[in-house]
Amino acid sequence: MPSRKRNSGAKQPPSSQTRGVIQGAGEVVEQRIATTLKDNFMPYAMSVILSRALPEIDGFKPSHRKLLYTMYKMGLLTGARTKSANIVGQTMKLNPHGESAIYDTMVRLSRGYEALLHPYVDSKGNFGKYYSRDMAWAASRYTEAKLDAICQELFADLDRDTVDFVDNYDNTLKEPTLLPATFPTILVNANTGIAVGMASSICPFNLKEVCETTIALMKDPQHDVASTLLAPDFPGGGQILYDRAQMEEVYRTGRGGVRVRARYTYDKSANCVDITSIPPTATCEAVIEKVVDLVKQGKIKEIADIRDETGLDGLKITIDLKRGVDPDKLMQRLFRMTQLEDTFSCNFNVLIAGVPRVLGVRELLQEWIAFRVECVRRRTHFDMQQKQDKLHLLQGLEKILLDIDKAIAIIRGTQEESEVVPNLMIGFGIDETQAEYVAEIRLRHLNREYILRRTEEISRLQEEVAQLQGILNSKQKVNGIIVKELQEVAKKYGQPRRSMLIYADEMQEEEPEEETPDYPVHLFFSKEGYFKKITPQSLRMSGEQKLKEGDEMAQEIEAGNNSDLLFFTDRCQVYKAKAADFAETKASVLGEYIPARLGMDEGESAVYMAVTKAYEGCMLFVFENGKVAKVEMNAYATKTNRKKLLNAYSDKAPLAAAFYAQEDGEYLLTSSAGRMLLVHSGAIAAKSTKNTQGVAVMTLKRGHRVLHAEAYREGMLSKPNRHRTKTLPAAGMLPAADETAGEQLKL
Repeated sequence: MPSRKRNSGAKQPPSSQTRGVIQGAGEVVEQRIATTLKDNFMPYAMSVILSRALPEIDGFKPSHRKLLYTMYKMGLLTGARTKSANIVGQTMKLNPHGESAIYDTMVRLSRGYEALLHPYVDSKGNFGKYYSRDMAWAASRYTEAKLDAICQELFADLDRDTVDFVDNYDNTLKEPTLLPATFPTILVNANTGIAVGMASSICPFNLKEVCETTIALMKDPQHDVASTLLAPDFPGGGQILYDRAQMEEVYRTGRGGVRVRARYTYDKSANCVDITSIPPTATCEAVIEKVVDLVKQGKIKEIADIRDETGLDGLKITIDLKRGVDPDKLMQRLFRMTQLEDTFSCNFNVLIAGVPRVLGVRELLQEWIAFRVECVRRRTHFDMQQKQDKLHLLQGLEKILLDIDKAIAIIRGTQEESEVVPNLMIGFGIDETQAEYVAEIRLRHLNREYILRRTEEISRLQEEVAQLQGILNSKQKVNGIIVKELQEVAKKYGQPRRSMLIYADEMQEEEPEEETPDYPVHLFFSKEGYFKKITPQSLRMSGEQKLKEGDEMAQEIEAGNNSDLLFFTDRCQVYKAKAADFAETKASVLGEYIPARLGMDEGESAVYMAVTKAYEGCMLFVFENGKVAKVEMNAYATKTNRKKLLNAYSDKAPLAAAFYAQEDGEYLLTSSAGRMLLVHSGAIAAKSTKNTQGVAVMTLKRGHRVLHAEAYREGMLSKPNRHRTKTLPAAGMLPAADETAGEQLKL
């Protein structure tokens, strides 16, 4: 479909006076949407994917690499710290995205921010904390930084042709396309990024475990990765809920989730819980806000106070408990209801040779090994070329050792300076490079001792060149160098695991239901669908129940606070809730409107409320066609916490009434013809199928229906035996003259 571009500034065709100034103003130019996307959006998308959001095999995004390389060129690997503002300004020569973006990148790589297992920037000053949303870092003019010691492993081989260099954005400087890291940084430090249509989220692993796994893979490509690389290791510590199958899925596909839980200790003397680490996806402020919200909603009643005590000693969230509270049970509930337990989503999306690829751990390490092999081979070739060049010069110097006087005579006998090198080449049979070297020797060095001392290096250089050539010719020797470097890195920078592993058999069993205090309550449900939960004490002090105009109370039930509530609707559905989910109220309020509270469908209304704990007994559904369905109550019990059940009862005929009967009893049915029938529910067989049509109980003439049904109480009828029957279905009896007095007139 073609799109149209119109010059928004031109409201009318240009005049002849302006036509020569603004050509084409006011003209409508048709352009295909596909062409617009290709010309405008695709370059942007490719730029974000390749040059901004996704890390490469060296473990860095371009912004990280530009910053670290700038600091390296500034001499900050071994020198003293300098102001962060100075670093940011220098980095802008390579990264034109602005000082704020550069400084944000620097903060994340710093030791003070604590977001990385092995920080690359040694910082001084306030760099904020990754686990705090509100703790802002200081401006760049106040903080100082230099490269951390581990960066020696990133830049050690940079000047030995290990990687390619390209021009910066204005072609005034050169910068590396990758950094020749001697260990798999891609897995050691966390990296996340969002591109166009794809994202990357790489969790961090323990450096020592990564190095050991890489060494094992180089020795045996079929090595079981999970045996040496146990699980991710997050900077903030925490507890990883270890699932071997889930972890192997992440290792195999590069996608999946890792469940991380906070760590805590209980201070018995102060009766408080101290949370000392949280999942990497959470912040202190978010956790505290969620807990406060749960307390306000009444879902958590065991907490007296919560505060953030994070300081120089690190993260600390303190929760004061009420007397008699079990801290472990409370934390189990908080794990389920807050971000104190969360899942870190893994998506190992990495740029390999400029192509985004989602790789498992094995494939990712194999790609890094291939990258590192190329780095070592290029470094070896560079060293060998340097030594060969030096050897070549010394071999030329060795030839003039036989006759130094001849070399001096050739130089003195040459009339023009430009002829010195050619004459030396002819006189000693050496090439131009060697002759240039000889010609540049100082006069004081034209002695036998100096030349003998220099030429003694020839044999050593020849041996070294042969060794380097042997390395280039042997894949095994190259691998041996990489293995040795990995062992040295693991020994030098290895740290104990910060994240504790909790296996399935060590996990504390979680209770399927939250513990709620159980106490007597009165439950009220009106015909219009309003619900109230009132305590007996409040009910004694209250006056008349407040109702909406035209509404009346349909049910009043005495129950416990942890009872289950089943609201049956006029659309054959049932919505489940708990009495504890509703706040206590008073008789002077309308109560909560159930269709809105439970999210019922538009136009749907609740017609009956059943209250139960053990799901014993049966539900009786009386239909207008004279049939009655008896459904066992346990048919509505669910193992999962489902809130809505479909097909709660039959939809073949309109519902006249519904009852929850914990035991069998008599029910009085009244038809539109005025006939009454007393039916004992024990005569009706119970079904386990919720939407059963039931059995015929009351026979009706054409045009008539069951108008009303209610549980029979002694004294409702003066002659109840007239309305009982031995066989079903039955038509019932018209009430006698003396039975129509009193309450029966309302029928």
